Amino acid sequence: MCAATAVLLTAAACAPYDYSDRLSEVRSDLFIAETEDFTLTLACVEREYPYADDGIPCPMTKSVQITLAPAGTPADEVTISVGEGAAQWGGDASFRTAYGDFYLSQGVDAFPEGSVNVTVTYGGTEHTLAATSVKNEETLSPGEALAKGIAAEKETMERMRKNGVFCGELCIRLLRRDKNYYYFAITDGTERISLLMDGETGEVLARREDTLRSDLS
Repeated sequence: MCAATAVLLTAAACAPYDYSDRLSEVRSDLFIAETEDFTLTLACVEREYPYADDGIPCPMTKSVQITLAPAGTPADEVTISVGEGAAQWGGDASFRTAYGDFYLSQGVDAFPEGSVNVTVTYGGTEHTLAATSVKNEETLSPGEALAKGIAAEKETMERMRKNGVFCGELCIRLLRRDKNYYYFAITDGTERISLLMDGETGEVLARREDTLRSDLS
């Protein structure tokens, strides 16, 4: 568990149990830039490897995951560069037929803050853009959103304890649609509870229960 993730639950100080070692994924920020040709999204993600809904959290790594959604017919090739100077990274994005977008992922030591410069070569034309964070002063931090989800699912959290130990894993993702939302999930490998929460108040807007495979080893 990296230091940044361990600090995540500081906002959940009201909870007597420390869940920082039960996190399997945290999407802490989203950066967006748009042109007439495409919408570019950079997601800041800490995720376990291997990634599985098995209730057992594994060590997490940081990555920036980029998706480029074409406004019309996709270009034949897309190249994306992030940052400037010696810290610049990027490459050719892969087209995902199932999603109709281009995708590029890069492991990082630290996430950008506020905004980040991006250069995109799309359809033979180079675009220099500033992708800005979707967060505002009212947006809950991932730790605050996680605390809201834990409080809303107190009974579920208790049910997944064995001998006083929570036997599950937690996921929190910042989402952007018409406004900011958070996705919160709990799983113990046999069931998953998912919440869609308001990104500013933490109010639970939707709840879903799924039964998972019971034969996971």
